Amino acid sequence: MRVLALLLVLALAFAAQAQDSTKIEPQALAERLAWGDQALVVLDVRTAAEFAEGHVPGARNIPHTELAARIAELEGDRARDIVVYCRSGARSAQAVKTLGAAGFKRLFHLQGDYPAWSAKMPVVTAPQ
Repeated sequence: MRVLALLLVLALAFAAQAQDSTKIEPQALAERLAWGDQALVVLDVRTAAEFAEGHVPGARNIPHTELAARIAELEGDRARDIVVYCRSGARSAQAVKTLGAAGFKRLFHLQGDYPAWSAKMPVVTAPQ
């Protein structure tokens, strides 16, 4: 009986973890970007104005409030690793849930989000 209870707890813990995204450090993302990893999509879920102020090179911008309506834009990327970020982690967490509910499996959350990236890595800004 205890073994069954333990297996149930472990199964529930694994299922809960499977729902979450995996963290990726800014340095690891930078390395993948540097070698042109074609199995990678970087998704910025901040507003268009925040994106224009600066973003990870090569990132796509789909604000988290528009993601559910624009999910078809990512349909061709289901087999790729999708790295999601925002400013503080709240919007990216919502975006990961939206993507997970739509069946996306290879989801990653940029550790420290945009502030961690912009503190040490190159950013792209929109021309003014």
